[in-house]
Amino acid sequence: MTFSSSICTSAKFWAWQASFLLLLTNNGASQSIIKNLPGFSGDLPFKLETGYVSVGKFDELQMFYYFIESERSPENDPLLLWITGGPRCSSFYGLVYEIGPISFQFGDLNKDPLTLVTNPYAWTKLANIIFLDAPAGTGFSYSTTLEGYISSDTLHATRAYEFLKRWLVTHPQFLANPLYISGDSFSGKIVPIIVQHITDDIEAGTEPPLNLKGYIIGNPATNTKGDVNSRIEYAHRMALISDRIYESTTRNCKGEYVDVDPNNQLCLNSLQAFQECTGRLDSEHILAPLCPRANDYDELTVLEMNWNWKAGISLPVEDTLKDFPSSLQLCREDRIRYSVVWANDINVRKALNIREGTKGEWAKCNRTTPYTFDIPSSLEYHRNLSKKSLRALVYSGDHDMAIPYISTLAWIESLNLTLEDDWKPWFSDDQVAGYTIYYSNKEYNLTYATIKGGGHTAPEYNPKECFDMFNRWLGHSPI
Repeated sequence: MTFSSSICTSAKFWAWQASFLLLLTNNGASQSIIKNLPGFSGDLPFKLETGYVSVGKFDELQMFYYFIESERSPENDPLLLWITGGPRCSSFYGLVYEIGPISFQFGDLNKDPLTLVTNPYAWTKLANIIFLDAPAGTGFSYSTTLEGYISSDTLHATRAYEFLKRWLVTHPQFLANPLYISGDSFSGKIVPIIVQHITDDIEAGTEPPLNLKGYIIGNPATNTKGDVNSRIEYAHRMALISDRIYESTTRNCKGEYVDVDPNNQLCLNSLQAFQECTGRLDSEHILAPLCPRANDYDELTVLEMNWNWKAGISLPVEDTLKDFPSSLQLCREDRIRYSVVWANDINVRKALNIREGTKGEWAKCNRTTPYTFDIPSSLEYHRNLSKKSLRALVYSGDHDMAIPYISTLAWIESLNLTLEDDWKPWFSDDQVAGYTIYYSNKEYNLTYATIKGGGHTAPEYNPKECFDMFNRWLGHSPI
């Protein structure tokens, strides 16, 4: 596996700088309590810790994290490890746009000062949460060797678990807290692997035993082909394509929309019709405006491009977006700019105690380091975990076409669990907030919930509803 020459030179320089700094400081792990942050007025009303934990055979991976203690009862409330998807997207996204205690006050970034405000629906009101930048090269995490930047699904999960064990060594007061591994999007493949590692170690009697209780995944990538194939049915259910287009597509492609026979012209024609109907929609929230992509990416974009390349279809991205105004207020890309500007401010890096010289430009997602997608499906991990004494919460924003609720519900049904409580609405402020279904298998139970009107990262679009869902589930109450 090779880098381009420019990437290789840059990575070698960062690795050399990081090694030099570690030799000088002789400190492979660190932690700091942060009381103030640029953009936030006054002292932070919650306890924020940032730091690095050394991972790897030679401690070459320096994994950066944000840890926020529960605002309710840190000593009793659960501990969550949060992995943002991508892969290689910073956990800061989950912290500031989804479930963390602060968020940006959006306005005109060109005129107004960048301001942080509190999030009234933060999950940290109920739980202690570690937001981990992983793998190395993501966010503020880095490696002291070039090889340390090479990762894969299995390596990502293994190193995240190693991080967790080492973090708990320096935070033994949280060993007894109920532990949940959590995340959304592509971390739907990573979280079950981490949980499997933990259960294996618990059964082997590895010390210290972690108090694992379960896992939480939102709009989770699970079975790559199944997730993508389900978009046709989803588009039909949401009236994005007609009955005729749906019927011709399913007939001509025979349910296979990923590995399409390039000689099957009827299938290609049907997929072209599908693309014409959906190509100018934001696949991660079909009600959101379509905006130009930022200089960022996540694995869902890669999957979409790969899918359409195999099918011989051209995505209307650059050419068809050039007439869209860049100042659309609801553009996700505009909101992402806030975090890019903030995280690249030298005063912010000083406040967070980022090690000087270890990181170049911060980006929401890292596009430069090698990554191998070696787990095409995490379904077998879920199947194994369904035989353990665990709780699982799986949720889907129902307006996400990137990973439609259809595919998530399909793999859950394939586990052949006992249906305890069938599909019914759940409520927030006496309004229908989505629909839920409850399964069990002896000591294992799984709650599935849709978030009405939610997108790919549901708490970003429906913060109160997702907070209510999380609160009830943590309390072992019906959602």
